[in-house]
Amino acid sequence: MSSKTNISASTLEPIKLTHENGGGFWRVLLFSMWLCCCLAAPLLPRQAWAEGVLVIYADSGLVNGWQNWSWDAAIDFASTDYVHTGSSSIKVGYVTAWAGFRLNNNPFCSTAYTSLSFWVNGGTQNGRNIRVQGLINNAQQQIVSLDNYIEGGSVAAGAWRKVIIPLADLGVANNCSMTGFWLQEGGGGAQTPFYVDDISLLGLPPPASVNLSIDASQVVRVVDDRVFAVNAAIWDAALNTPETIALLQTVDNKILRFPGGSAANSYHWQTNISDGNNWQWASNFDAFANVARGSGAQAFITVNYGSGTPQEAAEWVRYSNVTKGFGFKYWEIGNENYGSWERDIQDRPYDPYRYAQRAKDYIDQMKAVDPTIKIGVVAVEGEDAYANYTDHPATNPRTGIAHNGWTPVLLATLKSLNVTPDFLIYHRYAQEPGAESDALLLQEAKGWQSTAAGLRQQLSDYLDNPGANVELVATENNSVSHNPGKQTTSLVSGLFLADSIGNIMQTEFKAMVWWSLRNGQETGNNNSAGLYGWRPYGDYGILSATNELYPTYYALKLMKGFARGGDQTVTATSDYDLLSVFAAKRSNGKLSL
Repeated sequence: MSSKTNISASTLEPIKLTHENGGGFWRVLLFSMWLCCCLAAPLLPRQAWAEGVLVIYADSGLVNGWQNWSWDAAIDFASTDYVHTGSSSIKVGYVTAWAGFRLNNNPFCSTAYTSLSFWVNGGTQNGRNIRVQGLINNAQQQIVSLDNYIEGGSVAAGAWRKVIIPLADLGVANNCSMTGFWLQEGGGGAQTPFYVDDISLLGLPPPASVNLSIDASQVVRVVDDRVFAVNAAIWDAALNTPETIALLQTVDNKILRFPGGSAANSYHWQTNISDGNNWQWASNFDAFANVARGSGAQAFITVNYGSGTPQEAAEWVRYSNVTKGFGFKYWEIGNENYGSWERDIQDRPYDPYRYAQRAKDYIDQMKAVDPTIKIGVVAVEGEDAYANYTDHPATNPRTGIAHNGWTPVLLATLKSLNVTPDFLIYHRYAQEPGAESDALLLQEAKGWQSTAAGLRQQLSDYLDNPGANVELVATENNSVSHNPGKQTTSLVSGLFLADSIGNIMQTEFKAMVWWSLRNGQETGNNNSAGLYGWRPYGDYGILSATNELYPTYYALKLMKGFARGGDQTVTATSDYDLLSVFAAKRSNGKLSL
């Protein structure tokens, strides 16, 4: 077995490859932490990350996506009464018995961290009865007493004392569903204010060397070209240009999606007009088709479910694949139809039962025009997610439990109609605006494996045997659900894109379509100094309107040297949780890392 490492860095130090067992097994030893393209820690702003520390509270307030979920407590995040470092601290006053100072985040992996650390000042009072608990998926874990972990054994009036609590003692160590912790009043009554400062999660510093194990004889899966893909949009005035085609060819983009997310649910392709508009969009379907075909890409086309009809969708298939001969293969019935942010003029909007009934009509009429196309339906994770109605519960035949969530009702209804979609459509946005965290974002892509397993389980439970042939595809992915800030145009976003592709290629997902090709710069969103990056604006696109190339563009370009469709991903592991490693056996027999 021959091997190669597709890494270019000016600080590259030697990599030692030693062949073991004669069976294509390679041990890779890094003599220094030069892998800047994959390692999170050195790239993050010092405020957010320093030697393995995840900062929760600093002088700028809560950072890294942490939010205040306290109850029955008066909280001041900018108190100057007592300060440990900087210019402010958090003033906490328990108003009632059992009040809580709670800090929360989206679920994240705690595997990189060892302890919760902070400083406490008793203000005017010695001694406090405070209980500390960690949270997994917002469920409280074991209780510990603050006094057991504070220097000196108790809170002191007017003095700062350090607290270090092992995550294992809080019941949240090595868990990818940690959501936070709280400090709860434990004495049965209100308490005068105390002060907290410099809150963080402590982790081990990056090691001097990391062992990467590559077993080229253990194939994980065959790479699908559809994981190298981006969304196109009707509002992109520069879409149908030679420059765009050339830029897509440079990254070897394999799939384009049209007409553009939520716009699909009000878009009428024949007129290039959306509901409520009397003007045409900047780019129409023919323009999109010219770019797709000119750049050598296949297509996902999202038909109008929200205000459209099966007949309109079938005519689109006819125009595309019969009249024009474009041969576009993948068609989606609507976009995120479970969500109230989408247009849906049906008598029961956002209803999985109605969606399934109408999906049958869409599938029947579209495939009557072109039986070779593949058609997908919209799904979400979790059996209880988006339970918008309760009058058509679906009972899981494996567990016997009834669920009203979008995906169980959808799949159970499709089964009753004897309909099997070709693929399930899933969208993934890692964070919410205002709560972005560079450190946590660069750990988020690990979640693709559990997502794939969960969706496959629902297919097996509710569609039974026919569900085994249904593919999983992700036709939107990015770092934040809306209002993109400067993180989206920083190197962190490029790293996230590369890590997402690497992780998704360890799963059964057949496609991952990045949002998006061009979207537009937004200056008024999260441009916090706690986020890495120098651009004072966000942009979902890999390109600006004037073809500025963002880090996400370069990430896609680099992936061209890692793997393409038909290659094989093989087993690759790292003994350091913050260093991602992926390996692929190329069709020419070489190994790429």
